[in-house]
Amino acid sequence: MNGRQSSSPSSRRRSEALFARARAVMPGGVNSPVRAFKAVGGSPPFIASAQGCRLVDADGGEYIDYVGSWGPMILGHSRPEVVKAIQQTAARGSSYGAPTELEVDLAEKVCSLVPSIDMVRLVNSGTEATMSALRVARAFSGRDLIFKFDGCYHGHGDSFLVQAGSGSLTLGMADSPGVPADFTRHTVSLPFNDLEVLKEAFHKHRGKVGAVILEPVTGNMGVIVPAKKYLQGVLELCAENGAVAIFDEVMTGFRLAFGGAQQMYGLEAPLTCLGKILGGGMPLGAYGGRRDIMEMVAPQGPVYQAGTLSGNPVAVSAGLQTLSLLEALDPYSELARRSEKLCQGIRQSAEDHGIALQVQHCGSMFTVYFNDQPVRDLASAQRCDVKRFGAFHGRLLDRGVYLAPSQFEACFLSISHDQQVIERTLQAVDEVLSTL
Repeated sequence: MNGRQSSSPSSRRRSEALFARARAVMPGGVNSPVRAFKAVGGSPPFIASAQGCRLVDADGGEYIDYVGSWGPMILGHSRPEVVKAIQQTAARGSSYGAPTELEVDLAEKVCSLVPSIDMVRLVNSGTEATMSALRVARAFSGRDLIFKFDGCYHGHGDSFLVQAGSGSLTLGMADSPGVPADFTRHTVSLPFNDLEVLKEAFHKHRGKVGAVILEPVTGNMGVIVPAKKYLQGVLELCAENGAVAIFDEVMTGFRLAFGGAQQMYGLEAPLTCLGKILGGGMPLGAYGGRRDIMEMVAPQGPVYQAGTLSGNPVAVSAGLQTLSLLEALDPYSELARRSEKLCQGIRQSAEDHGIALQVQHCGSMFTVYFNDQPVRDLASAQRCDVKRFGAFHGRLLDRGVYLAPSQFEACFLSISHDQQVIERTLQAVDEVLSTL
């Protein structure tokens, strides 16, 4: 790709036509809500291909991509070794519904990379991982009540759609119709980053809490890092109160470090949910943790969970190749350095143009918040100027920079985002901020 600028809105005619066709046969014209661009205005470019850190839309326009399929593409799009692994595996059969050596290889790899995981079960998505982990945690604890945190998104399972983040937050829906009240009465949502509130909640519901689930570093209300000793405090309170702590590392797993946020903060959670990078861009998720908890899962234990395509060989091969390359390349410190350079450049441009914004990042994840104060929880995130973000997003898109189409989402770097790409991005950001 030659890095030329994106197609202008007036020339995205094929994307517009595709979107019109899509709206006639799919709700909102998309298969996942945030893709519809409702939060930022306009209509989405339809993507035809991708290579490295660049996307090409149906009209031939090119974009520097900071979405990366919402996190999985840490090696960049169409990484040759991953593509080859997918092709070779698919040629031998795309699905068997029976055990394969590849599944064992990936399970062993996950257990070796994430110290808190003794046993793991492969599933088909991050949502399936969190739903299954919650069921196991409830069975292990013998309790139904769960705590989650405002703005943390754990997929679209009924128990989680209470003050959820991601698309639910973007669309302004705290709860989804169609979720029975009997489900949500077993879910208590609390402010993120506040240990005192969590202590009080445990006291109020003494002996009733079976599980506590959270994103250790949030990405679904934007990137918010935990306060000092917050995660350790959550784990200690869970242990003291007989609740199973579940770290949802679907986004942060293999993104912040080999062992995810747990490695970054030197912690081990009883249960961990994984996805995104785990599948190398293919549909794959997993949940795993302590042996005594995971032995509750059928057929070894009484907690039933199954899936026709679980452990799909094509997805597993992509995940194995991705994790093997990450081990060989060990890109995490360099990715963090590049992310810091990009974020600092955006801050400097905002200061130069007198615009109040926060750029929060952790490793290779970042969010640009149009807010005059740091964001530490859902309440402070909701004070952002979403209209200004929408204008920022649209004008960057016209200059060939593709950010997550929501104020309340994380953006991601890959190893393909080199110095030249970062400089081109900062040039576009400076141009746009001068017009806001």
